[in-house]
Amino acid sequence: MNIAVCIKQVPDSDKVTIDRETNRLNRVGVPSVINPFDENALEMALQMKEQYGAKVTVITMGPPQAEQALREAISVGADEAILVTDRKFAGADTWATSYTLSMVVKKAGDFDLILFGKQAIDGDTAQVGPGVAHFLDIPVVTYVKEAEKTDTGYKVKRVTEEGYQIWEVDGTAAFTIVKEANTMRLPSLKGKMRAKSAPITTWGAEDIGAEDAKIGLNGSPTIVRKVFAPPIKTNRETIDNEDVTQAVKELVGKLKERKIL
Repeated sequence: MNIAVCIKQVPDSDKVTIDRETNRLNRVGVPSVINPFDENALEMALQMKEQYGAKVTVITMGPPQAEQALREAISVGADEAILVTDRKFAGADTWATSYTLSMVVKKAGDFDLILFGKQAIDGDTAQVGPGVAHFLDIPVVTYVKEAEKTDTGYKVKRVTEEGYQIWEVDGTAAFTIVKEANTMRLPSLKGKMRAKSAPITTWGAEDIGAEDAKIGLNGSPTIVRKVFAPPIKTNRETIDNEDVTQAVKELVGKLKERKIL
């Protein structure tokens, strides 16, 4: 069984700032971490490795320093790692990113399962997992909490607002994993030592056969025009009444006045 896990190195959320000229995240000098939701995807892959004897390959697209995220993944048990880095990938939106990662998956080998975190904390779109599945023409199940291998595919528990659903999927599939699924293990000393010297496969746009018109800014149909904080509304009103019942009546009355109720 071969499992691919797509991870992303993201800026530490406490240190994020926006470049007002480009409307992109400032990454220079900002500490980076593995996207927390991707850690859940990685841990699920490692658990399946222990249960089914799978091989786990970790893939990331990013600048050269994203290699550190791959080494962290190796330190906890991933078998191989692929870094896809090229200036041509700069400015990619989720569509172009999904296309690029799908080309990496195709080149890397025949995978039985492709895992993603449910979303990235820097973009919060939750689109890349389904996007990669689209380009690979394979089924995708989002918000997966549990997954087990069956004779023909997989049986998964998918989280919903009302509870959960049980899905059965045949053949190769892609899942996006929720935070509730697990907690990523800590690396062992042996794992850390292995990660330091482990070979990292590095590919550029030409290596994966990507079309220039479909990658980076050129291949991105969505463009961020402006990033701004919503204006603070000052027309707030406080109801100061120790009688809770009366306070509720006043609140309801005011909401009706403003035609909110």
